Amino acid sequence: MPRTNSGAAKVAREFEGVFAGQIAKIMMESAEMDGDFTGGSGESMFRGILAEQIGNQIAQGRGLGLAAAVEAQIIRMQGGQ
Repeated sequence: MPRTNSGAAKVAREFEGVFAGQIAKIMMESAEMDGDFTGGSGESMFRGILAEQIGNQIAQGRGLGLAAAVEAQIIRMQGGQ
């Protein structure tokens, strides 16, 4: 049975959250933000925080599938199997 490295798993999940947050930020910046349903200057001020939280939620859920590959690479770099 393969041993799990909880530290590597945590770092990998955090990396996936940051990556997903960056994707969300790019998507939010590319969306047209005009009309009656925009939040004005407050929305633009907190858009980065919102993107970060969206990324964290994606990573805590099913994720994008990056965490397992990143975790395996971390363990391999640490000399594990």
